[in-house]
Amino acid sequence: MSESSRRKSSSPKTATKKRLDQRSDPKKSHYKIRRKIPDPPELERGIHPASTSSTQNAPKISNGSPPRTLKRTKVRAPAALHDEQLAMPFVVPKRIESQPFLKWVGGKASLLRQLEEFFPHEIDRYFEPFLGGGAVFFHLKHRFPDMRPFLRDGNKELINCFRVVRDRPEDLMQLLDEHSRGFRADGDTYFYDIRKQHGLTDDLARAARTIFLNKTCFNALWRVNARGEFNTPVGSNKNPNLYSRDNLLAASDVLQNAQLEAQDFRKTVDEARRGDFIYFDPPYLPISTYSDFKRYTLEQFREADQVELARVFRELDAKGCRVVLSNSEHPRTRELYAGFPIQAV
Repeated sequence: MSESSRRKSSSPKTATKKRLDQRSDPKKSHYKIRRKIPDPPELERGIHPASTSSTQNAPKISNGSPPRTLKRTKVRAPAALHDEQLAMPFVVPKRIESQPFLKWVGGKASLLRQLEEFFPHEIDRYFEPFLGGGAVFFHLKHRFPDMRPFLRDGNKELINCFRVVRDRPEDLMQLLDEHSRGFRADGDTYFYDIRKQHGLTDDLARAARTIFLNKTCFNALWRVNARGEFNTPVGSNKNPNLYSRDNLLAASDVLQNAQLEAQDFRKTVDEARRGDFIYFDPPYLPISTYSDFKRYTLEQFREADQVELARVFRELDAKGCRVVLSNSEHPRTRELYAGFPIQAV
């Protein structure tokens, strides 16, 4: 874990004032509203409301008995009602912290507690050039609702999927239900029929295919061949849950002000400005033969890209941005980021 050295001019200060927007603090969710309910005019006069009915309008009894006349009866006016007696609890619903709707290799959902200390105390503009499943984004957006996110990834299918979740969640869930029924009926045959649909042009169909393949393939591994075609085999779960309705709608809500682009991480240098927070979570430097995974896009991610990433990291730091990066515990990582604080988590 590397973190840029913080300058006095750009380092964030811990907020000391209480936020006016209570929604930003999900723990403060209980209020009381006290209001005085005035006595109705009838009670003030000591007359029961029923006593105003006339014999002409008296209800008829079904057993044939003659109608009764309702007598005017005085009732004792209730004791004065105090404000404290009328205190009504008003509960503000807690905002749901949306979770990643995709399983993604290297996702940070299980490491958020350890990463928390490296995040700023306040964030205005947030960049994530390697979005993946978006665990860090969803966590920070829940903590900072007014944060403006700029979400990037080199995987075009991934970015398209996030856009459709943002813009058309209901339509997406209908298509996912169709995939779920097809997979339960035809199993592996259905999976491979969907997998070979590489030329889809409809964004909604592409997004549904991405989620379906992600949830039904082996180990949720998004891998492409030399032609950029998804080629992971089917997994062992024959009855997967493709989505959670509540979570997908919550994700759509927090993505409303997100700018989503499929682009190279190098462009972040041109977009970010002083004070922005950028979190990099690239494919890791391999520490073993089996951990060498870089084929989640056609271009792959090689050691030369790791060197370029280190250069971008230093440029952003020099620009006054707040930068944090995750990578494997590897001698090459320490060499590339020499001079920055590095901490293992």
